Amino acid sequence: VTQRAHARFEARDWVAIHRDLLERIDAYGVAIDSTIDSLVEIGFAVDDRDTWSAARAIFRSEHLEDPYHEIAETFFNSVARKLFGTKGIDPHLEFLAPAAGWTTPDDRLVIRSHDHDGDRQALLADVLRECRFHASWADLSRDLEAGSQRLPEGPGTVEVVSAPFYRGKGVYVVGRFVQSDGATPFALAIRHERAGLELSAVLVGEADLAILFSFTRAAFLVSNPAPSTLVRFLGKLMPAKQLSELYASIGFRKQAKTEGYREVMRHLERSDDRFEYAPGTPGLVMIVFTLPGFDVVFKVIRDHFPPQKAVTPGDVTDRYRIVSRHDRAGRLVEAHRFVDLRLPAARFTHVLREELLENASRSEHRDLDQLTFSTIYVERKVTPLDIYVKEARKDLAIRAITDYGIAIKNLAASNIFPGDMLLKNFGVTNRGRVVFYDYDEI
Repeated sequence: VTQRAHARFEARDWVAIHRDLLERIDAYGVAIDSTIDSLVEIGFAVDDRDTWSAARAIFRSEHLEDPYHEIAETFFNSVARKLFGTKGIDPHLEFLAPAAGWTTPDDRLVIRSHDHDGDRQALLADVLRECRFHASWADLSRDLEAGSQRLPEGPGTVEVVSAPFYRGKGVYVVGRFVQSDGATPFALAIRHERAGLELSAVLVGEADLAILFSFTRAAFLVSNPAPSTLVRFLGKLMPAKQLSELYASIGFRKQAKTEGYREVMRHLERSDDRFEYAPGTPGLVMIVFTLPGFDVVFKVIRDHFPPQKAVTPGDVTDRYRIVSRHDRAGRLVEAHRFVDLRLPAARFTHVLREELLENASRSEHRDLDQLTFSTIYVERKVTPLDIYVKEARKDLAIRAITDYGIAIKNLAASNIFPGDMLLKNFGVTNRGRVVFYDYDEI
């Protein structure tokens, strides 16, 4: 599916690209079901935990040299969880941490590099030529002249991800300039208009790339032989981003959840933080909590909603699913849905723990020293817009309110109406961008 993106882009078949994106999202579940069917068909007893545990050790040794090693082990875990109906994590059946003897494959698997003598137009022409588009350019000379002015001056080494990044109606060439005084990340944005290919933007610097790879955007279609190598190279370009966000940005949703879970567990081990209510107005549909020193929030659906909310818990789940399969236009926060997630009960404040037990009993129950959430959504933390405009400097507050209006227009352009446009349902990212995160009336 991912490899079809190049031909789709050249043919300007935007409907097919969107259809491929949905097919890729669905492919993981289809593969799990077919794998389990195959196991049952050849006679595997679905309650044979010891045999599965032994198979796990063999599986790890077989895949130790596999560039898709971490993806393979996450898939193994997914099959195990569904096969045995696991709640939480079962260390007897699943991989908990990466293999000690496994190393990330070499960067040369996913990037190409060459020396740059300082001729920026020649460099830009070389980079675009290596994309090997069969479609013609509308005005390549104009694009080379204008685009080269945005590139860093001076000689150095240029490292470019070998495969282009496709999303929507655009394709992006991503890399960095390595010079004596440091490295500068960049991305070339290319559109295929009716008149031909056009270089529509040259993004330079970590801030620009962070927005391009934001958790508020749909995943790229990018074909690569070593996902772990690619995300670690992207991490060099955007060091503030977690592995979980980078895996999500290239379409590996389950691996993103695996890394996200590990990030939460590491934070709990290294800190004394306790789960507490997230800042902002309490939700009528969701109970929202966070860890003060960690950059995510957790959302649990309440058992009952007040009369003014004409939705059901099932409606809320459906709307979160819509967002997960839609073009988020850089304005919708990605929500990772976890099933049967266990968190240590002792790390919750007493008031929060009691409300969860009382008002979210359908989603949460206590088991010994753990709270198990049958369904919980995990999102990146943002500052609620109503709080931001009260606390920010006047110029920043004005900019945020202006961007709030632009956000509504961006969502409308992608066929999304927020439903409830109160400021408390929007947030401001650490890059100052306004996003929407309350999906129960979307």
